[in-house]
Amino acid sequence: MQERLTTHTIEFPYTRTLGPVYSAFLTGMRDGQVLGIKSRDGRVLCPPTEWDPTTGDALDGDLVPVGPGGVVTTWAWVTEPSRKHPLDHPFAFALIKLDGADTGLLHVVDAGGIDSMQTGMRVVPRWKQERIGHITDLEAFVPEGSK
Repeated sequence: MQERLTTHTIEFPYTRTLGPVYSAFLTGMRDGQVLGIKSRDGRVLCPPTEWDPTTGDALDGDLVPVGPGGVVTTWAWVTEPSRKHPLDHPFAFALIKLDGADTGLLHVVDAGGIDSMQTGMRVVPRWKQERIGHITDLEAFVPEGSK
């Protein structure tokens, strides 16, 4: 049987606004600051959401700075990054509970090697020089004291 190949292009011909919460979060990224949002019970959620994930209630938009440092709460090591990964060398995807936040932000830790990664380690952001208001403006977190 002969293999048949076709090429398809999938497009999403619409745009949407980010809304007040995600717009502020990404503007913070552009400015080198991570923002969380206060829930009605006093927790700080980072990344911020428009809705409380526990109750489903709309949040008031009370954005607050968090971090810049934080603690790795869990992680997975990527030994062989693909061209779609954010870094071209081994790194960790990690949940990072930033100082002042009650939830974890999923991001990248550039620790230099798997032996340098551990749950509970402190990390700080490494920002790109040119930022555009995107989550990748925060290039990676690195172990505290390694910058």
